[in-house]
Amino acid sequence: MSDEIVIRAEGLGKKYRIGHEAERERYVALRDVFARSAKHFWRKTADMALGRALVLGDSFEEFWALKDVSFEVKRGEVLGIIGRNGAGKSTLLKILSRITEPSEGRVAIKGRVASLLEVGTGFHPELTGRENIYLNGAILGMTRAEIKKKFDEIVAFAEVERFLDTPVKRYSSGMYVRLAFAVAAHLEPEILLVDEVLAVGDAEFQKKCLGKMDEVSRREGRTVLFVSHNMGVVTSLCPAAMWLDGGSIREFGMAREVINGYLSCRKYEGERVVQLTNIARPLWLQDNRLRLRSFEWLCDLPLRHGERIGARIRFGTRAPVSAVSVGIGFSTFGGTRLLTYETDLQDDPRPDLRQPGEYTVEVEIDALPLAPDLYNVDIGCRSGDFHGLDYLPACSQAEIVAGANTPGAIVRRGAGVRLPSDWAWGAAVETSGSERVE
Repeated sequence: MSDEIVIRAEGLGKKYRIGHEAERERYVALRDVFARSAKHFWRKTADMALGRALVLGDSFEEFWALKDVSFEVKRGEVLGIIGRNGAGKSTLLKILSRITEPSEGRVAIKGRVASLLEVGTGFHPELTGRENIYLNGAILGMTRAEIKKKFDEIVAFAEVERFLDTPVKRYSSGMYVRLAFAVAAHLEPEILLVDEVLAVGDAEFQKKCLGKMDEVSRREGRTVLFVSHNMGVVTSLCPAAMWLDGGSIREFGMAREVINGYLSCRKYEGERVVQLTNIARPLWLQDNRLRLRSFEWLCDLPLRHGERIGARIRFGTRAPVSAVSVGIGFSTFGGTRLLTYETDLQDDPRPDLRQPGEYTVEVEIDALPLAPDLYNVDIGCRSGDFHGLDYLPACSQAEIVAGANTPGAIVRRGAGVRLPSDWAWGAAVETSGSERVE
């Protein structure tokens, strides 16, 4: 393996055996019970003899979580891994972390690997934060002197000084993630594997983590593999991306091109209605009187530049809320807001919702000014001018294509917002010297 290549996967595959219960008849004879028990006994005995995992159920099937996955990652690269739930992203990271063995193929890794795959990965719940820092460092092969040298930086980054001598089983999920990421990033592994676990942290901490990952890759030459459903984060952090689909690599290349293909494929898969109840909220939201429920497009998809669009937002309240305003925004994948529509920007006053219950608000836009491209959709709700009630950045994605009257010159990526304006043409007149043409 070349000195520049630190991860090489060749034909990786991971197979699981899934058990299924047969539909039970209402009446079963005693001989059938004995026959079924004997069948289960001999099958489990065979599985144990062959070293296979025991599977419960009357029958089983083989499921390939990964199949024929081959790729290379060079030293210092940051690779984003995207795909739908169940595509095999977490399984791949578990194989690279040596948590599980592949069923076929091989992977060669050069250097120490630190992984952050789920809240509390590698932590012993009965040990304190201080003890777990030293434990994780030892697992990575570092000496006590090396860990001690980095100890203060880890604690400062994680912001858990007050709870350093408290068993981590008493930590909140946010504290768990802060400490786990600080340990993984500061104890100098050559390769850092990060799953979607960072979504547990608040917006400020996520920004801090992304900055740290960028630092360890660009300045320190370490390799980062980052799994995320947030396309904006992947775009801003990862020059390259790998799209997993059904356990196989669908596309591998420049991040923006891979993400465009991924989102273009997804737009036909029921994105007209987006359920918002199970999406993690930013930790700074302390008021839970109002929660966004769903977002629904009331127009054809994909959206068309220069044409009418409409949307409906559903939300519920559990207590009276005054001066409510709702907004929808379109942002780049890098997180820059390009366009915002709010109920504030009209003549109607902000309503006072005195009765707890379910509400809807609809928006209609006569001519969408965003140029053809792919965008994140942000949805938020507040009371008054500044009091945030609920906010879901990048909760969905929207593709905008050229409309019937879209000029061909702007049918390209990165064209931004095109607003109507009044222009007046004048006739050309003869000029001399430095006179202008009017």
